[in-house]
Amino acid sequence: MWIPSTRNFSFSSTNQKIFLWSSGTLVHPEAVFEQVFSILEKAWSGSPVQFAWQKTLGNFLAVTGDDRTVKIFDRHGQKRNEISLPGNCVAMDWDKDGDTLAMITDKSSAIFLWDANTSKTSQLDSGMRDALSFLLWSRVGTLLAVGTTKGNLLIYNRQTSRKIPVLGKHTKRITCGCWSTENLLALGGEDKIITISNQEGDTIRQTSVSSDPSDMQFSVMKTDERISTRESTVSVVVGKRTLFLFNLNDPDNPIDLKFQQPYGSIVTYRWYGDGYIMIGFSRGCFVVISTHIREIGQEIFQAHNHKDNLSSIAISQSLNKAASCGDNCIKIHDLSDLREMYAIINLDDENKGVDQLAWTDDGQLLAVSTQRGSLHVFLTKLPILGDACSTRIACLTSLLEVTVANHVEREVPVTVSVEVEPSFVAVGVYHLAVGMNNRAWFYALGENNVKKLKDVEYLGTVASMRLNSDYAAALFEGKVQLHMIESEGLDAQEERETRLFPADDDKFRILCHALTSDFLIYGTDTGVINYFYIEDWQYVSEYRHPVSVRKIFPDPNGTRLAFIDDKSDGFVYCPVNDRLYEIPNFSPTIKGILWENWPMDKGVFVAFDDDKVYTYVFHQDAIQGSKIILAGGTEVPFSHKPLLLYNGELTCQTQSGKTNNIYLSTHRFLGNLKDLGPNELKQMLTQTLLLKRFSEAWEVCRLLNDQSGWNELGKACLHHMEVDFAIRVYRTLGNAGMVMSLEQIKGIEDHNLLAGHLAMFTNDFNLAQDLYLASSCPIAALEMRKDLQHWDSALQLAKRLAPDQIPFISKEYAMQLEFMGDYVNALAHYEKGITGNNKHQEHDEACLAGVAQMSIRMGDIRRGVNQAIKHPSRLLKRDCGAILESMKQFSEAAQLYERGQYYDKAASVYIRCKNWAKVGELLPHVSSPKIHLQYAKAKEADGRYKEAVVAYEHAKQWDSVIRLYLDHLNNPEKAVTIVRETQSLDGAKMVARFFLQLGDYGSAIQFLVMSKCNNEAFTLAQQHNKMEIYADIITSESTTNEDYQSIALHFEGEKKHFQAGKFFLLCGQYGRALKHFMKSPSTEDNLAIEMAIETVGRAKDEALTSELIDYLMGESDGMPKDAKYLFRLYMALKQYREAARTAIIIAREEQCSGNYRNAHDVLFNMYSELKTQKIKIPSEMATNLMILHSYILVKIHVKRGDHMKGARMLIRVANNISKFPSHIVPILTSTVIECHRAGLKNSAFNFAAMLMRPEYRNKIDLKYKKKIEAMVRRPDTTETEEPTTACPYCSFQLPECQLLCPSCKNNLPYCIATGQHMVQDDWTVCPHCDFPALYSEFKNMLQTENICPMCSERINIVHLKKINDCTEYLKPEDGD
Repeated sequence: MWIPSTRNFSFSSTNQKIFLWSSGTLVHPEAVFEQVFSILEKAWSGSPVQFAWQKTLGNFLAVTGDDRTVKIFDRHGQKRNEISLPGNCVAMDWDKDGDTLAMITDKSSAIFLWDANTSKTSQLDSGMRDALSFLLWSRVGTLLAVGTTKGNLLIYNRQTSRKIPVLGKHTKRITCGCWSTENLLALGGEDKIITISNQEGDTIRQTSVSSDPSDMQFSVMKTDERISTRESTVSVVVGKRTLFLFNLNDPDNPIDLKFQQPYGSIVTYRWYGDGYIMIGFSRGCFVVISTHIREIGQEIFQAHNHKDNLSSIAISQSLNKAASCGDNCIKIHDLSDLREMYAIINLDDENKGVDQLAWTDDGQLLAVSTQRGSLHVFLTKLPILGDACSTRIACLTSLLEVTVANHVEREVPVTVSVEVEPSFVAVGVYHLAVGMNNRAWFYALGENNVKKLKDVEYLGTVASMRLNSDYAAALFEGKVQLHMIESEGLDAQEERETRLFPADDDKFRILCHALTSDFLIYGTDTGVINYFYIEDWQYVSEYRHPVSVRKIFPDPNGTRLAFIDDKSDGFVYCPVNDRLYEIPNFSPTIKGILWENWPMDKGVFVAFDDDKVYTYVFHQDAIQGSKIILAGGTEVPFSHKPLLLYNGELTCQTQSGKTNNIYLSTHRFLGNLKDLGPNELKQMLTQTLLLKRFSEAWEVCRLLNDQSGWNELGKACLHHMEVDFAIRVYRTLGNAGMVMSLEQIKGIEDHNLLAGHLAMFTNDFNLAQDLYLASSCPIAALEMRKDLQHWDSALQLAKRLAPDQIPFISKEYAMQLEFMGDYVNALAHYEKGITGNNKHQEHDEACLAGVAQMSIRMGDIRRGVNQAIKHPSRLLKRDCGAILESMKQFSEAAQLYERGQYYDKAASVYIRCKNWAKVGELLPHVSSPKIHLQYAKAKEADGRYKEAVVAYEHAKQWDSVIRLYLDHLNNPEKAVTIVRETQSLDGAKMVARFFLQLGDYGSAIQFLVMSKCNNEAFTLAQQHNKMEIYADIITSESTTNEDYQSIALHFEGEKKHFQAGKFFLLCGQYGRALKHFMKSPSTEDNLAIEMAIETVGRAKDEALTSELIDYLMGESDGMPKDAKYLFRLYMALKQYREAARTAIIIAREEQCSGNYRNAHDVLFNMYSELKTQKIKIPSEMATNLMILHSYILVKIHVKRGDHMKGARMLIRVANNISKFPSHIVPILTSTVIECHRAGLKNSAFNFAAMLMRPEYRNKIDLKYKKKIEAMVRRPDTTETEEPTTACPYCSFQLPECQLLCPSCKNNLPYCIATGQHMVQDDWTVCPHCDFPALYSEFKNMLQTENICPMCSERINIVHLKKINDCTEYLKPEDGD
């Protein structure tokens, strides 16, 4: 026993769109629950009625009550017939085709039959004596089962009129029954027995139940493995509480499903789907259960649809809907989602409640009877009839109403009431046609009104109709009639008014047709598609297809035609070029095709079936040729019929007669793109490119802002030959090369040539070649292959297009083959490449070179070598030589190298084959040392030493040269020269060995030292008393301290103090070096003292310094040495102050001795050193240097004839005459003479008077004596005043030769060129000694004398620079 769980389901309307109709009906937007008619007969009032819809067609509704009549109504509510019966109707049923209605009454044993086609009633005698209680037609045949109140059965075959009475089938009244699809009859009666009989009435199964059976049905139970779809299960309600399932294949195990008390009693139930049962309970619930054995015990769905009671349920398989009625309302659910309430129909006037519910087989009409005896019929599904012409659509919006609308043009919808329920609708530019069977009614569509024009009868039942602005074309029974819609008032010729296709003599049947503004197009069962041009009234195009053409769909212009053939394959036919294109991935379930009506989107069409719309694009102008691609699919809601496609928006007609717009998934880019992410934008870009919507693609790329997106757009533009748009894209990308290439080709009118160029740009070279060859310029294919270096293809093309190009392509192809190692074919192509034309000499030479190389590689060496020798190219000879050398063909290789003047390579190969004679010939041209070396070794081995030595020299093998000169050629002078030049160590050893053999130990020592064999040289020097030579040699070499020490110890032993001291100094033993220098006997140049000073200077040792000072002062030997050595010592020790004092003493001594230049140089050097060391200059040194320099300037001025400057300098010297004791009289004499010459008479007199002193008078030169005496006797005290210049420190004007400023008390710097004090605006310095000079005066002096008077260095006048800022030279220096 199965007790279902009590689950309550509540319904929310938040996700449901419910419309409120005026009749009190809540309806889903796609639902159409319009009340068609209501019936309320007085005779029925107060009691329920029975009714039955005509099966299959649903055109008639039979209704009966308690008035002993059965009334027949049509689907519009018109009473068509009334059948009077002898008693109240007990049962009635339509046969399976709806042709016959059978009725039985409680008062008669006759069966009443009403024929729907003739509207006549007949009686059939059942032969039964008891009253009839049950009636049911077979579901598959013409059998009628009739049961009686006593359990007897009659089976009547209407087709054969045979009656089979079966007595005692049941023992009591037969109350219910059902037929299976195998014509098995199940019956139940008040005897609580269920019998299963065959069509002969024989009982094949029987079972008993616990209570009265009712509502019996045959069905198929749901199992895991469905063996067959035979109906093997009988279901029956037992005692209003239990559902009994009896399986004929398993009769011993019936299933008894019991339900809980809260549900109430079972009112009715219905099987549907895959073994599901919907059960209605009296207390308002309905439950869905599954008969699958695993799912029994589970409720699939449960709903409390009605508050108080539920009276009936009905299921429409065609609508996929279920309805339940109870209280005073009907509730409708969608079987695909029972939770969704599809519609609610409220019958507010029916206060007694509703009773029974039934649908027509096609689901169009739903009838509901009420407890008070009324009947209401609702329209639940309209026939989906609609048509479109351009953007105008016409739809059946009610059974007798057609609405014409144009949403694109925003026209106001026009509703047209029609006279009949149409089976077809057609709309044109100005007209509407509706019709059924063989008749059509035409209406003229005005701006605000509709005018009925006429009705036309055709020669057969019209299958479909098409309209254009003037004509209508109706298809019926394999023919098409083309006729004018409005012939009145038109100047139309009679033969143009109407025409029937095909002509009488044609034997084909027309299966489909279409009408465009210019053409009638039809397809036939023989596969012919004909275009009939209406304006010329003749055929213009014919296409023959292998199989029959089932449906055709022209585009708005008629220039493309999509059609579906008998194999359910789809094609697009272009009558312009008579080309056919198959539609890819074409589903066999496709019902129809719609072309895009948006004028900018030509080539887009959709194919649709019941569930999906497939978007296709016809790419006509693509470089690969025209083709159709599938762009994508869009799901279509249930029962939507597409009518119009406009810019990606699909207008569909629904069962309710309304239209619904669906946006194709392939056109999502038409929405708002700004909020989309990169991935979605990339998908949008793909869609736009598939649909050739380049403007939208541009916008997507702009938002995506990605290089790859722009590249994709550019490639798509090339693919579709949109050159101008591609230029725009590539310009945005910055691809200048592509823009320039496209600019060059955009004016090309030849389609194939342009496509070829674009294919080449997209790297599809094979396609490009095919397109070029099909174009007006096939040579472009050859040019492309040449540019790509596809020489094989180029050669094939050249044979056909440009035979004169074959030699040049052959050469290039041969080079490629050679590179790949295919020498056989390379040789053949090089030979083909030879033109023999002098114009192409360079080309021919390259081919001949190739022939030579390939011949050698192929083994034809003689031919190859001869070709190479004849050929003018040196490189060819080198290359062929290299090939031969790799093949071990040395003599031929060497020969070619030699001919090509590659002497090094030739000699190398000759050496490999031991051809020394040839090597010798080539040597003057050979530069490779390696070859010379090989040749030299060979000649030395032969004893030809002179040739060998020359070769060794060329090879730079100096050791071998030296060896040959010493050992074989007896030329030691040459060997020595080479050793000295090359500094060869091994050579030096060999020479040393040679001199040792000769007994020339000095030379041997020299070369041993040169060869770094110092120990051997030292030993040899010791043995042969040649240490002085060794010592001289070793000091000029880079030698170690140990070597110097060895020499020093040797000389120490020999008592040669100077040499011992020198080498002790070199090895850093300063103490021992100093002792030896001090012991060394004194010489004229006193070199030992100089070396001692250097030793102490290097040692920086105070003890050694004191020892040397004592030595120089004479404290050790009582013989003081010259002060200059002490000065040099202080300088070496960098004791500059002591050195300065010593320098002053030395200078004083030199002055006293009259060596004024030496004194000047000593002071200058000391001055410079102190200045470098940034030590203050002693004032005495500075003064003495100034006086000595003034003395030196006198000679320069006098020599240049400038006696005034000379006199001024002599006055300065004479004023310090005590510093020149050796030359007092000559200096004073010169002063008197120069002053006299310069006009300084007073100064001349003063110095002349000084000379007249007794100690000087007798020493005056006799030449000048009388003259000087005369000056003293006759004095002239006139004197030229000395010019003044500004002090460089304070700008005070003072005499130009005065060096002490009386204003600022500074010692003024003096000019080394004139001796005058410096001035700021005429300043320069000597580039060497940095002493100041007046720029103008120094420059004048250097015109004649290019030596600095201070430092005696040579000066180039161009290096003399005037100094504008002399501040750094004016720092006052205080003397010590």
